[in-house]
Amino acid sequence: MTVLIDNPMWPAHGTIWGHLVSDESLEELHSFAESAGLPPRSFDLDHYDVPVDRYDELVAAGAVPVSYRDLVVRLRASGLRVRGRDRGQRKGRSAH
Repeated sequence: MTVLIDNPMWPAHGTIWGHLVSDESLEELHSFAESAGLPPRSFDLDHYDVPVDRYDELVAAGAVPVSYRDLVVRLRASGLRVRGRDRGQRKGRSAH
């Protein structure tokens, strides 16, 4: 049971963004995000988008820092990864 976070490096909307995922289940991911006060709108099919100013707080709450590559590899291995071509098949929050 691990919630992973990558180093924020994606610029958008006036800040830099990273990703928060679970390598176990969406239930675990949603539970962690809810306890950390992340808004439901920041969930995008298989991950939460998180702004750089929340990174240290999420790590302190238990998210394990990994590289973007490691995050994707572990998300794929978990079976939870939603790729671009799969986006139409899974919409909104699930398992919450």
